[in-house]
Amino acid sequence: MATVLSTSPTGRWLGRFEAMPPVAWLGLQALALWPHGRWAAQRLADGSDDPLGLVAAAVLLAWLAWHAGEMRGSPRPAWWIASGVLTALATLSLAVAPPLAGALLAVAALACSGRAFAPSGRATLPLAGLAVLSLPVISSLQFYAGFPLRLVTAQCSTWLLQLAGLAAERSGTAMQVEGRLIIVDAPCSGVQMVWMAYFCACAVAAFADLRERSFARRLPWVGAAVLGGNVLRNTALVALEARGPVAEWLHQGIGLGVLALVCAGVVMLMREADDAETK
Repeated sequence: MATVLSTSPTGRWLGRFEAMPPVAWLGLQALALWPHGRWAAQRLADGSDDPLGLVAAAVLLAWLAWHAGEMRGSPRPAWWIASGVLTALATLSLAVAPPLAGALLAVAALACSGRAFAPSGRATLPLAGLAVLSLPVISSLQFYAGFPLRLVTAQCSTWLLQLAGLAAERSGTAMQVEGRLIIVDAPCSGVQMVWMAYFCACAVAAFADLRERSFARRLPWVGAAVLGGNVLRNTALVALEARGPVAEWLHQGIGLGVLALVCAGVVMLMREADDAETK
């Protein structure tokens, strides 16, 4: 029977599919999920979101290209099945779910495929993080998480200014400091800092082969670094603005400086792994 199957047209087609490299399978799946990619491209083209996701996508593709020769010849069954189910759900979501929800399902499907073909001993959780970050999510994060982040930042900055001896109080996302009203607006929410910090974490962990459990343990510290950095930036700017207008170059310089410190701290955090925690 095996001989007959191998010489039949169906058997030859099955043999060709089995002989396809894993990267080709991933490419075919990405092609099947292209409607979600088209939505993401439209979001970037019309200016609805920042193009930072392109950087995450480029890093993810670079990792796949680097490790293409190490991919498994046959996928892990459980992850392969999960990928198929999520692909079907992502396709069905085009008619019933918001585009972002469908795109997240598509990314989850691709992440499961990557896990199915990933070389033994390679962490894939950072790759899933890069896949999520490749989506146009910044404007959505700003909409859903921007206000809570601004609220927490304003309150923490108020406490720090009070400890420094300044007259400060908070009302919503506005602060009254030394008689001056200062509003913690959307750019000060720290959403872009969140994206940059987690991008650095995922990229470094992926290329450093940090164990997934170790990577997961470090993620809360990434969030703490972002919150601390954003509070520090906001507190410094508010303290300066309480004395008078702040030059734009100084405002931008402080923001970029704190962002660089946070990202550098995240990189160091992800690289601090001894031999027992790395592969």
